[in-house]
Amino acid sequence: MVRLFGPLVGLFFAVALLWSFGVGVVQNMRDPEPATAVKEFHLAPREPEPGFSFNGPFGRFDKAQLQRGFQVYKEVCSNCHSLHFVAFRDLAALGYSEAEVKAIAKDWATKAKTFDPKTGETGERDNTPADHFPMVYYAGTGSPPDLSLITKARHEGPEYVYSLLTGYQDQPAELLKKFPDAKTPDGLFYNPYFANLNIAMPAPLADDQVTYGDGTKATKEQMSADVAAFLAWTAEPKMEKRKQTGWAVLAFLLAATVLAYLAKRNVWAKVH
Repeated sequence: MVRLFGPLVGLFFAVALLWSFGVGVVQNMRDPEPATAVKEFHLAPREPEPGFSFNGPFGRFDKAQLQRGFQVYKEVCSNCHSLHFVAFRDLAALGYSEAEVKAIAKDWATKAKTFDPKTGETGERDNTPADHFPMVYYAGTGSPPDLSLITKARHEGPEYVYSLLTGYQDQPAELLKKFPDAKTPDGLFYNPYFANLNIAMPAPLADDQVTYGDGTKATKEQMSADVAAFLAWTAEPKMEKRKQTGWAVLAFLLAATVLAYLAKRNVWAKVH
């Protein structure tokens, strides 16, 4: 009896699953997913003009741009966002001297935390080049997102950062007309490059907010591109070395392939 009903039970469940799948497919064909404000008005990240120097297989970081980007981070972004996976001594790769790195670490607004295990007391001290950038913490709200790896955590990371920083605007009248319930809530700001169009962070940059030492005009677009490039470096400081290694490996593989082919021709030359 069990042998008779076993296959029938299995057949019943298989038919039920096929029926459910078929009903779902037909329903989706008849009733397409309704349009949403996010789907219609969300924009893909874009590159600044003339583009990032580090993109492409031969791309390299522009150290002058990285220093400008660090300045933007230091004077604007560091008030809210940490770079906890980056050490002060890493800034030497941007062209800063040992004395400059020491001065940057010592003068950093957020100090390093200390703890005395004997007394249980905590304190502060000046940062040293060996220290990582200290965490930014706000009582009651915790730590805002760390930016060390932000360009790796977001699709088209540098382009995303640049687009987000330059993308703040008023909600389009067309959006409000088509989706009246999609009005940006109080306390949030409309940005078509953010995932749900509304972001809690107000626009952080404005023209001439910093003064570049190299004389570059500090427009919002320029500062956004510079800090995006800097954050691309913090996420992958060895990028240039990786590309150089990659080309060397490709050259080796090409040479090895040619040698293997010639060896094969030589070994099998007399075989007919």
